[in-house]
Amino acid sequence: MNSDLIRDLLTALLLVIGAALSVAAGVGILRFPDVLSRLHAGTKPQILGLTCILIAVVLQNFTWSAASSVIVILVIQYLTQPISAHLVGRSAYRADNVRRDLLIADELASVRIAQDEDDDDDPGDNAPAPPAA
Repeated sequence: MNSDLIRDLLTALLLVIGAALSVAAGVGILRFPDVLSRLHAGTKPQILGLTCILIAVVLQNFTWSAASSVIVILVIQYLTQPISAHLVGRSAYRADNVRRDLLIADELASVRIAQDEDDDDDPGDNAPAPPAA
């Protein structure tokens, strides 16, 4: 077999795997019942699918400029995906947009209860400030 044929087949395989993972992420975002499940479906397969597609790009067009661009894209994605998913999950939890019946363990329940009790004890915190004289 020719090395170009092997490279083309490997590129095609990586593109199909990447596309399938991206489609699976989209379907998971649409079908899963709550925010936390959707976050998992949106981040895990999507970043792996993007990695497969970018590796296929480098295989098909191996130049140092293409490889360095792919490395920069992957580093940025690997750094921003978990952080953004964490922040979205945290804000959804604080806004009580999480289905608690689907949680296996809720480690933040005691913190949430303590914050609710603190808010109930001191209602003056939310009161508007008196006008300045």
